Amino acid sequence: MTRSALIVAHGQPSDPAPAAAEIAFLAAKVQSLMPDWHVRAATLADPAALPAATAGRAQGLVYPLFMAGGWFTRTHLPERLATAGATGWRVLDPFGIDPAVQSLAVTVARDAAARLHRSPQDTTVLLAAHGSFRSPAPAAVAADVAHLLRAAGFARVEPAFIDQSPRIAEVAATLPAGSLVLPFFAARGGHVTDDLPAALAEAGFDGHLLPPLGLDPRVPGLIRAALRAAALRPPS
Repeated sequence: MTRSALIVAHGQPSDPAPAAAEIAFLAAKVQSLMPDWHVRAATLADPAALPAATAGRAQGLVYPLFMAGGWFTRTHLPERLATAGATGWRVLDPFGIDPAVQSLAVTVARDAAARLHRSPQDTTVLLAAHGSFRSPAPAAVAADVAHLLRAAGFARVEPAFIDQSPRIAEVAATLPAGSLVLPFFAARGGHVTDDLPAALAEAGFDGHLLPPLGLDPRVPGLIRAALRAAALRPPS
């Protein structure tokens, strides 16, 4: 029997098409690595996407392309699946809390420093994340990744946020020239294309803005590994 997997992202209600296309492209990459699976994508911003992606398949694995857990993954997403009639689908842990994804953040920062002919000990990193004024979960995940970066020897690591304190502009204004900004985001949405550059410009930031972590070419392989591992585990 062919296994099914669905990669789900928030999407962008004000402009749903670009986000939907980006996650569909990611799902196609994962599908190419898993020819024995049926891998599709959906965004929560499109009310028709979940029913369409799960139609005709009684069960499968749902991979939330979110950076943290919380209400969306524990409550809202299961409710949306139930409404779509996809009650046999199992929601996995989100992208951002996967230890392999968090380790990738360290690798990406190390690679960026090496391209600048620096060691981690000579490099400051601003970990730019979404954050939330309603839940501590996003900040806790960012703190975990910042801890890994510090343990890897980076000279200074500062998490900062779009949607809570400390704000990105506040922290970026305190960083030395040539610092790295690693966007701890799963995709290239408005926060990455608009809010983050605006905050860095406000701070007069003179450094290097990296692509969002979720666009790293190693990500499809990490999602494949997570799906295959989850398929071997019985539902909790």
